[in-house]
Amino acid sequence: MTEGPLIVQSDKTLLLEVDHPSADDARIAIAPFAELERAPEHVHTYRVTPLALWNARAAGHDAEQVVDALTRFSRYPVPQPLLIDIVDTMGRFGRLTLQNHPAHGLTMSTIDRAVLEEVLRHKKIAPMLGARIDDDTVVVHPSERGRLKQVLLKVGWPAEDLAGYVDGEHHSIELEENGWQLRDYQRRAAEAFWAGGSGVVVLPCGAGKTLVGAAAMAHAKATTLILVTNTVAGRQWKRELVARTSLTEDEIGEYSGERKEIRPVTIATYQVMTRRSKGEYRHLDLFDSRDWGLVVYDEVHLLPAPVFRMTADLQSRRRLGLTATLVREDGREGDVFSLIGPKRYDVPWRDIEAQGWIAPAECVEVRVTLTDNERMTYATAEPEERYRLCSTVDTKLPVVRSILERHPEEPTLVIGAYLDQLEELGAALDAPVIQGSTRNAERERLFDEFRQGKLRVLVVSKVANFSIDLPEATVAVQVSGTFGSRQEEAQRLGRLLRPKEDGRQAHFYSVVSRDTLDTDYAAHRQRFLAEQGYAYTIRDAEDFLV
Repeated sequence: MTEGPLIVQSDKTLLLEVDHPSADDARIAIAPFAELERAPEHVHTYRVTPLALWNARAAGHDAEQVVDALTRFSRYPVPQPLLIDIVDTMGRFGRLTLQNHPAHGLTMSTIDRAVLEEVLRHKKIAPMLGARIDDDTVVVHPSERGRLKQVLLKVGWPAEDLAGYVDGEHHSIELEENGWQLRDYQRRAAEAFWAGGSGVVVLPCGAGKTLVGAAAMAHAKATTLILVTNTVAGRQWKRELVARTSLTEDEIGEYSGERKEIRPVTIATYQVMTRRSKGEYRHLDLFDSRDWGLVVYDEVHLLPAPVFRMTADLQSRRRLGLTATLVREDGREGDVFSLIGPKRYDVPWRDIEAQGWIAPAECVEVRVTLTDNERMTYATAEPEERYRLCSTVDTKLPVVRSILERHPEEPTLVIGAYLDQLEELGAALDAPVIQGSTRNAERERLFDEFRQGKLRVLVVSKVANFSIDLPEATVAVQVSGTFGSRQEEAQRLGRLLRPKEDGRQAHFYSVVSRDTLDTDYAAHRQRFLAEQGYAYTIRDAEDFLV
């Protein structure tokens, strides 16, 4: 028996002893094929899921490597049924492959005839298929390439897509590394994506995902459609592309609520793509407006369902998803896998921090005790109202003010989800508020003043969660959130992680109401922090008020 940091259980859970000297090595080894479920102080619980195993398989890991990682770090003998199940599950990936047949076009082939017979009889799969070419091959209707992969994943036979991609319309794009260079991990990420043809790159906020996108575009040298979360993010993409590549402003179009430009590189917002008119998605024609060679999905973990559906029709195009976390609160990770592609590159946040590319961060949960009146209001409220009530209590205000007083010179974001609360905080702190209804021009003005140091404090709603480049921010105070969203935690922490010129540490505070749903949801969000190797401390509000 070795004294490893991992206890591997037959129910597919892995218990990692956080304080063990080999814990970090074990976490890195199991990350490609295990998902973090719970992360209290001393023992973190991971689960081995089929999707995680198939993602690992698609990324080039085989069952032997997975088994080796478990046996190498396990404290006790690994249950034999679990090892057999891992080998069997990973062996299901790739028994079906999609390929381009020289005479018949898109086909599905198998190395296991019984599997093909099984899926041919599935009532959702049969209509997507055409004629049987031979015992092991069947024609696939080209328009069904994405939807077929979705259904095959759901029935437990994920197909390996080897059908290749169209080159699209050629457009010259070169990186112009004048005074800067792609970092090693950015180059590796772009190369891993290009070698696979489609898939997802997972990198922390502040690690330069936009440059990975630019490097992928330089590989493709083709017309590119970039989908982003909002107009401000789109304009940041445009500025970066003009600064870092051979593209000029005239070659990059903005397709948003304000402009409808279609150019060799077109940046569109998710909002405009999902806007309906008379029940129809009028702007989905953008996908067919040019012979795109590459489609980039920024913040792919936020991809709306209608764009997912359209992505099923884009399977012949190379597709790059960029994100800081593959967690989706709607459980559609399987759709990302089948419609965008598997995870092609991932690196732990702490690794990039250790290299000095993102700022080190201290994460603190500050617990406030409700007044008797607040407790009674919460206790007698309807269940659906309780989270809003405990998130927005007035007791949080003096704590927020005290935290800001501890960082008097540092650029600070106060972040929340409820507009009334944000307006009150803005008035109390004498700070401007940015929310969904704030016009784009006003948002950009305030963000610019914050970057230039003219504004020290900004109060922001969830509109600032995504793709906003505020490298100067060193403190964030989170007062309310979208229930227990781990993806939101990733985005909010990410606002602070741009490296600081003087090497300063970032500080991420969550102000949470004790003995309420606020505490429960905070614990769920903090799973993300643990997943990335961050420790967080819990402090009492009284420590800040003295």
